[in-house]
Amino acid sequence: MRQEHPDLERVKLTDVMSALGDPVRIGLVRVLSDGAERGWGELRAPVAKSTLSHHLKTLRNAGLTWTREEGTRCFVRLRRAEVDARFPGLLDAVLAAAAAEGVGGHVGLSPTG
Repeated sequence: MRQEHPDLERVKLTDVMSALGDPVRIGLVRVLSDGAERGWGELRAPVAKSTLSHHLKTLRNAGLTWTREEGTRCFVRLRRAEVDARFPGLLDAVLAAAAAEGVGGHVGLSPTG
C-alpha cells in the first residue's frame, strides 16, 4: 500500500498543532528529531501497536513525517527541513518546550534501535 504524504504548502498550522497535541506524538517527534530514518519496530511507546500506528499516521497526515515502505517493513523520518521552511522555528520551540517539561520522554527506541 502506497503511503500518501501531503504537500506542506497545503498543510495548515492548525493541523500541525493538532497533531502535536498528544504527548506520544511529541515523543515520536523528539525521537525522530535526530534526523535518522527509523523502522516502526524500533519505536517504543506505552501504547498498543495499533495505537502507535495511529499516532504515526496522524503525524504523516499533518505533514510532519515521511513514511517509506520496503517489503513488509515501514520506515519513518521527520520532515524537518520541509517543516522548518513552512513553519520557521515551530519544531525548535516544540522540541525545546517538550524537553524542558519532559513531554514525550516516555517514548523511545528499542534497545536494538
